[in-house]
Amino acid sequence: MKDLTPPRDSLDPIEIASRDEIEALQIARLDRSLRHAYDNAPFYRAKFDAAGVHPDDFRSLADLAKFPFTTKQDLRDTYPFGMLAVPRDRIARLHASSGTTGKPTVVGYTRNDLEVWADVVARSIRASGGKAGDVAHIAYGYGLFTGGLGAHYGAEKLGCTVVPVSGGMTERQVMLIQDFKPQIIMVTPSYLLSILDAFRAAGIDPRDTSLDVGIFGAEPWTDAMRREIEEAFDMHAVDIYGLSEIIGPGVANECVETKDGLHIWEDHFYPEVIDPETGAVLPDGEMGELVFTTLTKEGLPMVRYRTRDLTRLLPGTARSMRRMEKVTGRSDDMIILRGVNIFPTQIEEQLFKCRGLAPHFQIELVRAGRMDAMVVHAEALPQAADETGRATSARELAQHIKSVIGVTAEIRVATPGGVARSEGKARRVVDNRGV
Repeated sequence: MKDLTPPRDSLDPIEIASRDEIEALQIARLDRSLRHAYDNAPFYRAKFDAAGVHPDDFRSLADLAKFPFTTKQDLRDTYPFGMLAVPRDRIARLHASSGTTGKPTVVGYTRNDLEVWADVVARSIRASGGKAGDVAHIAYGYGLFTGGLGAHYGAEKLGCTVVPVSGGMTERQVMLIQDFKPQIIMVTPSYLLSILDAFRAAGIDPRDTSLDVGIFGAEPWTDAMRREIEEAFDMHAVDIYGLSEIIGPGVANECVETKDGLHIWEDHFYPEVIDPETGAVLPDGEMGELVFTTLTKEGLPMVRYRTRDLTRLLPGTARSMRRMEKVTGRSDDMIILRGVNIFPTQIEEQLFKCRGLAPHFQIELVRAGRMDAMVVHAEALPQAADETGRATSARELAQHIKSVIGVTAEIRVATPGGVARSEGKARRVVDNRGV
């Protein structure tokens, strides 16, 4: 793989500023953001008043803990525009979640918000090893989902040539990668695996492509998957983090030279980690739920938004800004099976230990009599696709899950192509306990 470390003089000065400089900027911007939310969003005025706090109570970073949390339910309760802090005619763009479990969460951006978003995504691509003049193949979905357009405008801001492919038509993805010769691909990690399958089905060695770096986000993925991708494509695989409520992709990103966690762009997003049960702020280094307060957003400022993502904060390395560890899962995605807490990423890690299995899987939760049970649907590689090979792989995966995670799982290994593919975020867990 190429050395893609960006030149030091290409970085924004704040990326390598002292911690004192970063924290002074955060205090000034937090003061403005809290006042903007209180003065212009009736939702936040009511919420602050009910909690007995006022922006005047904020004098230091520690004072942020006095302010109430914001949750996804707040966005649903105020659907569609009840949390905006600017008049509706100042909103230049709207994005929204899929709304598969109820009303979608709606996010509004002013023109300045869109500029900030493009800036932080451009910074993220540069941290990943991208540069002006590179061709960026964007296979995130376009539309209300923030992935495609967020990546698109950030890549353009950096000076890349953008190929707005979106998701789907996987064979065409392979053709365009072959013909347009991009250096960068931005895509969900699970869909990249589908693209990898298409390369192999076409008899094309993915290591012979022009790709230098893949920037993967929108779902948790493991270091085992990183190794699989890097080996398959002979390219760097780096993690980008974001969520639409905060801005979209570009809240944090790994640096290609270290790949040791995602540096949070702390000049725009202030992170905390809390105990998910009590809400107490935890010291850096302790695992908990990630919380963000936006520092520069106009249209939809967020004060102490509970992401439900589980991670911990670590000191900066390649940049001065703090890192967040790769997200291990979400507190609301955690499976509790007979008293054991399980995340899909843990199953993925065990899957990669089995040489006869492809990296595609899905977890099904079922009711077995009066007890909950877990079925892992996996898929055999072609060389281990006969009945004996599938049975051997099923026993191996079951043993790994039992010995490492501590639960018994039924393993069903399908023939190649037998596990449903995703063109966007992978649906890792299907709950059929009530069926």
